[in-house]
Amino acid sequence: MISNILTGHKANMLGSIWMIASMAIFAIEDAFVKAASNALPVGQILIIFGLGGAVIFASMARLNNEPLFIKDVVSRPMRIRVVFEIIGRLFYVLAIAVTPLSSATVILQATPLVVVAGAAMVFGERVGWRRWSAIFIGLVGVIVIIQPGTDSFSMLSVLAIIGMIGFAGRDLASRAAPATLSTSILGLYGFLSIVVAGSIFSIWQGASFVLPDVYTSFNLAGAILSGVAAYSCLMKAMRTGEVSAVTPFRYTRLLFGITLGVVLFGESLSSTMLLGSGLIVSSGLFIIWRRNSVE
Repeated sequence: MISNILTGHKANMLGSIWMIASMAIFAIEDAFVKAASNALPVGQILIIFGLGGAVIFASMARLNNEPLFIKDVVSRPMRIRVVFEIIGRLFYVLAIAVTPLSSATVILQATPLVVVAGAAMVFGERVGWRRWSAIFIGLVGVIVIIQPGTDSFSMLSVLAIIGMIGFAGRDLASRAAPATLSTSILGLYGFLSIVVAGSIFSIWQGASFVLPDVYTSFNLAGAILSGVAAYSCLMKAMRTGEVSAVTPFRYTRLLFGITLGVVLFGESLSSTMLLGSGLIVSSGLFIIWRRNSVE
């Protein structure tokens, strides 16, 4: 099922570069989406964002003479991928719309931990007790950040956690996607899933369509273009090298996201956020260091 995956030291290096590029551009996308959410309902943002990305990926596929639909599009990994894409995109966009960008970004950094654990359970990659311990410590870092049971706890933080789980499932399903599906096709159906997510939420929310002004349109265009670029880099990363070697580089998004949150939106960093971030990042770095060991 995953014979299309390149492995080896060079492949791991290349996959890591793709991942870092993806995280930098995703952070830019998040900033554009958060800015647009000041003027537009979340459901409308998802619909416009999804349609824009789908059109770009469909155009890329046609330029490469790729059919937009083949039977592998409805394969089991792709069906699973669509479900997780909808969950991840909907809840994470809600999180960055109603909570600080830096906070949502930090919680999202638990994604590599979940992906590495999933790679061990789904793909049989070897993850020994030391790396399992690191995964546990990283998840403790998430608990430190959201502070359940205290006055600082907000149920809105759960939105980012659900979004994180959705993205982890999407990444694992992307790795299992048939080799016949190119990055353009994966992107096309990924962004169509976002349209579905936005439509569902718009119906549930009952919000009216809002005509965006010039500034908001600029933010939407920026989100679409950066989203397509980041998505392409991510799909390349998840299909190059070993999951346990490439995925931990998702932590670089922490630096990009926090920087944009502080600089563009004037957000501040609490001591608990810094402590939780330290636990998560330390766990990820340990996993990178131990990736060639079975313990």
